[in-house]
Amino acid sequence: MRMISILSAFGLTTLWLLLSGFQLSPSLIPADQILSGGPSKDGIPALTNPDMETAKVADRWLENHNLVLGIVIQGKARAYPIRIMNWHEIVNDHIGGKHFVISYCPLCGSGMAFDTDDRFGVSGMLYQSDVLLYDKKSESLWSQLMMQAIAGPRTGEKLQLLPVEHNTWKAWKTKHPDTSVLSRHTGSRRDYSRNPYTGYESVSGTYFPVYHHDERLPAKAWVIGLSLGNHHLAWKLDELKKSGSYQLKWQQHILAITVHGEGVQIRDTESNKILPVTRLYWFAWIAFHPDTEIAP
Repeated sequence: MRMISILSAFGLTTLWLLLSGFQLSPSLIPADQILSGGPSKDGIPALTNPDMETAKVADRWLENHNLVLGIVIQGKARAYPIRIMNWHEIVNDHIGGKHFVISYCPLCGSGMAFDTDDRFGVSGMLYQSDVLLYDKKSESLWSQLMMQAIAGPRTGEKLQLLPVEHNTWKAWKTKHPDTSVLSRHTGSRRDYSRNPYTGYESVSGTYFPVYHHDERLPAKAWVIGLSLGNHHLAWKLDELKKSGSYQLKWQQHILAITVHGEGVQIRDTESNKILPVTRLYWFAWIAFHPDTEIAP
């Protein structure tokens, strides 16, 4: 009975965090909004410097409609199949001397890449249904969609977002025939032919709570989200695919939007730079960016 009282006083989430070795102080968010996703710390194994293979080899097991996260670093293209990312969520990688992290949250559908020399693992914890990473040095907790440390010694530090394309394997390899691809030979026993989240996309609800809702779009609608400073814009992906490529003036920027397959690329015409965007579910984007405008 005393143990039950202690658990109640502490809160199960707080106890879980303490047992995992994560510090809650300082913190940017209320501790009771950090929830266990089920797996323990590193129960979902992140990958570090994994094996790569050619597009020709990947064609033996990847189907054209399978989704990948594609990135180009120093002129070299690399693809990370969602079939693998569903099971690992984080890849610590490098191309040449450039280190970066690929992250994917199956619950939010969000694939993002960060320019960092830090190495990250999967904490097993969530905030607003989104994966919380932890860095291996300080074991601070980092929110993928907030792009910063939200608890622990490095609280408040931010990550630099890199452009990543969330597209079909067919579309990506057509644009980048020389792409390398994350190999299935990861050293982990995972069935990469099976989707552990089958059915999740087709139901309207989420497995874990979020703290802001917006009914302008269905919760599980796929959107493309863009942030410029403190301003946020979202496109409904289905509408973008119908309208095709076009230009839009927003926040004193002329944006050139290019649609290719399931992927969307947005370029600032003045700087000619590709802007980082995120493809994800509407509920996840609006939970973190409640003042979002919806693009016409």
